[in-house]
Amino acid sequence: MNVIIANKFRDALSNLDVEVIKSLEGEFTVDEIINTFQNFFFQKMILDVTALKNYKDVKTLQQLSLSLDVEKVVLLLDGSPETSSPEYLSDLISVGIYNFTMNVDGVKWLIDHPNSYRDVAQYHQLDTTHDVSYGTAPSNYAQDFKKCFVICFKDITPGAGATTLIYIAKKQLQHNYDVVAVEVDKHDFMYFDEENMFSITSGELGNTISKYSSSDIILLDGNTSPTADTFASEVIYLLEPSKIQLNKLLARDPKVLERNKNKKIVLNQCLLSSQDISDFEIETGLSVYATIPPLNDQSDENEALDEFFAKLGFYKQSPNGEGKEKKGIMGLFNK
Repeated sequence: MNVIIANKFRDALSNLDVEVIKSLEGEFTVDEIINTFQNFFFQKMILDVTALKNYKDVKTLQQLSLSLDVEKVVLLLDGSPETSSPEYLSDLISVGIYNFTMNVDGVKWLIDHPNSYRDVAQYHQLDTTHDVSYGTAPSNYAQDFKKCFVICFKDITPGAGATTLIYIAKKQLQHNYDVVAVEVDKHDFMYFDEENMFSITSGELGNTISKYSSSDIILLDGNTSPTADTFASEVIYLLEPSKIQLNKLLARDPKVLERNKNKKIVLNQCLLSSQDISDFEIETGLSVYATIPPLNDQSDENEALDEFFAKLGFYKQSPNGEGKEKKGIMGLFNK
């Protein structure tokens, strides 16, 4: 079910063909919206930007992004010179808001087809110097951040393996790329005894990503951080497809599959056949982006990961063995 917060566009949004569990009309401070919905379950929040007081200052949207899951927010802009300016749109992207539009048809599209960073990258001004503060990060964070590609991993089934997968992925990727791994509010990385794997607190996340933005890739364990995915270029949701894990998951949260329908789902530790995966998609309603088999964390070579990362755009990991020579970030997305 969805929530709608409307003001100027209340009439147009009232005719939106979506299921609504709660709706608000009028103007609200960002704190009022956060307090109302921070612990309220919803699939999508359709937010008429004019319902947000001081919305022309992008720092207001930044505050919202730090407290709510902005992957669930679809922002309807008013088309004013301020909110349609390249600077404003670039700042929305920098705070992790990718789903914005200037018409109601666009709202319906984004509910069913949410954007990733790649869908809005053309609006992101990497050379911007206007000041937008990002938590504890420096004011030039927006400029520095997108020099690298941040991949955030999150478990859907408990213990789906994000932490160990990040460790193995780092070792495999570093044959061709400069890679850093970061976990938030936990200390599991210490047991791997591997360089460039950092355990930090939530308050250090912005500064840490900015600090290592000269790397090609940052692998981010976002399981214990509600805001980690707002820093990500791509968010990968891991699901272990064993029957016992799925049944336990559904027993705890019957709507969990429905909430994850439009996300990039990867079956980790997966031994299913192609037919099994097709059956899995039909039964769960999920679209499987990729599968990763059980991996050997004792080995420095796990070539089974190469196909997955090549699909994400890291073509120097191509399974055919091409491009093993290290050439820096400019080779990242060469088709």
